[in-house]
Formats: sequence, C-alpha cells, structure tokens
Amino acid sequence: MTASPVGSRNITKRYQIGLSPATVRNIMSDLEDSGFINHPHTSAGRMPTDKGYRFYVDSLMELEYLNRNDQRKIKQTFDHPYSEAEELLSLTSKLLSSITNQIACVLYPSLETGILEKVQLVPVSSTRLLVVVSIKSGLVKTITLEYNTEFEEEKIQSVQMLLNERLSGLMLSEIRATFRERFHDVDQREKPVITLFLDAVDKIFVDGKKEEKLFLSGTKNLIKQPEFETASRIQSVIELIEEKEVIVHIFEQSSESKNGVVSVSIGKEIPNTKMEDYSVITKEYKFGDSKGTLGIVGPKRMEYAKIIAIVDYVSNILTGYFTQR
Repeated sequence: MTASPVGSRNITKRYQIGLSPATVRNIMSDLEDSGFINHPHTSAGRMPTDKGYRFYVDSLMELEYLNRNDQRKIKQTFDHPYSEAEELLSLTSKLLSSITNQIACVLYPSLETGILEKVQLVPVSSTRLLVVVSIKSGLVKTITLEYNTEFEEEKIQSVQMLLNERLSGLMLSEIRATFRERFHDVDQREKPVITLFLDAVDKIFVDGKKEEKLFLSGTKNLIKQPEFETASRIQSVIELIEEKEVIVHIFEQSSESKNGVVSVSIGKEIPNTKMEDYSVITKEYKFGDSKGTLGIVGPKRMEYAKIIAIVDYVSNILTGYFTQR
C-alpha cells in the first residue's frame, strides 16, 4: 500500500472487473457525491473520507485470521514467566508495533475496580512512611507519606494490622468513599497515623498519573508512512507522542463504549481534533479484577482487517496469561 493515486484504466486492467475506465470514473463521481470519497485538492486523486472508511469497516471488510507466523511470534512472547506486569506490558506494545508496523499502545490496568489484598507500612525515616498497596490481581502501588510527629514502629505495625482487618477485600473506590466511617472508633494511640491516612486517602487508594502507565512503541513506523512524510506532519506525530494523556483518554473512552469487543474509531469520530488524521483500534484486556486497554494508532489508510485480528488476538492472549497466574 503506497498511498499513490491509481488510474481507472489500471484498475480495469489489473482486476478485470468487467467495467470500462469511463464507468469506473462515473462510479467514483457518484461515490464523491455521496460523501464516501473526496479530492484533497484539485490535482489529486480521490481518496476515502471518514464516512467511506466507516462504510468499508462496517459493511465491506472481511475479518482475517492471523497467519501461523504471527500467532507463533505472539505466543512465544507470552511463553515466558514475567515477575513484573510492567515488563510484560512493555513487551506487548513492542510486539504489537512490530507486527502491525504502526504505533502500539498498552494502558496499565486501572486500579479503581481492583480488590485490596493488603497494605504494608514501611518506615523510611523518622518523618517518612512508605505505603505499599497490593491488589489481588498482582498490581502494586507505592506512595510515600511525610509527617511532622515521630511514630513508634510498634504503633505503625498496629495500624497496619488494623488497616488490613478493615479494608482487605474492598475495592479501592469503596475504600475512598467509606474510609472515615470505618475508622471513626480507633484507639487514641493509633489515631495520629490513621489521621495521616485520612488526609491522604485520595492519593493512596487511587490510580496514579495514567500517562505514566502508558507503554508506547513504534513511533518510527508512523513517520515512515506516506501520509506523514512532510515536516509539518512529522511534527504533528511528535506532538501527539509527547501529549500521552490524549492517547490515554481516547483509549479509555473507546474501551468503555465497546465493553469487551474491538473498537474502531476513524478520523473525526475520535473526540480530539489532533487525531483527525488517524484511526484508533483498541480492545480491553483483563488483569484479575482490573481492566486495561491495548491497541493501535495509525493513518486512516491502514489494513483494518489484519490489525483488528491482531489486536483481538493479543488482547485475548494477554487476558489468558493474567488469568493463569
């Protein structure tokens, strides 16, 4: 796929569709009148509009099955044990970009629906306390709290036991909403540490900066595409990559709206003007009680059938990997 114009005579010769070049030109004119294709400028050939791409994806496209080489390559990546989720998700984004030749993104699972397994309190200094929040799916979050009054280590261990007794098994969102009432009756000796938690509950039991949990690979793949050869287009790609929160927001919205199936958003369908030259293909994956999103960002002229099949397959394999842990 070169993105170069193709003449009507070449189409009739190569594909032997039983139509004359003049008939092909008339059909193209009708398609343009209907809004499925357009002229970027007077001397250019016609190209599909967002409406045209959407009609193709919804009505004309035939889904592909992955070839054996791609299946083997994907399965080999997941055949190894990984001690950290970050390592696996980073490798998954690199795998997706290498197979699709597009930008691949993998969002770290959201902690909002995660079930708390345990809280660990580790004194770092006389005025700093490291809080380790472990989720049952295997996700871990750490945060450091600072305080003015020194706490005895025995008191800290006592509070750790109390936190786990009353919070273990709850969703993080539930903990934030009910923390105060769950600890209104604590002993005076433990109250200073609990107060420290109460003041920071919205920082401890919540997702961190989501753009820091985005694994992105394959920027060079996009820059090589004919659509992005000019300096201004390359600059737009760089700006997009630098503003990761844009991609995070789009990926989260697409997975929420599709509820477990592959989502395809094309050009102006994407709720951000910076993404009008792109298509985004995403799917949700599951990590225990938590959910993440993976997918592809590329030009609107992409191999939709192949990429949809790859995104769907990798999402299912990744979910299966976490389920077996």
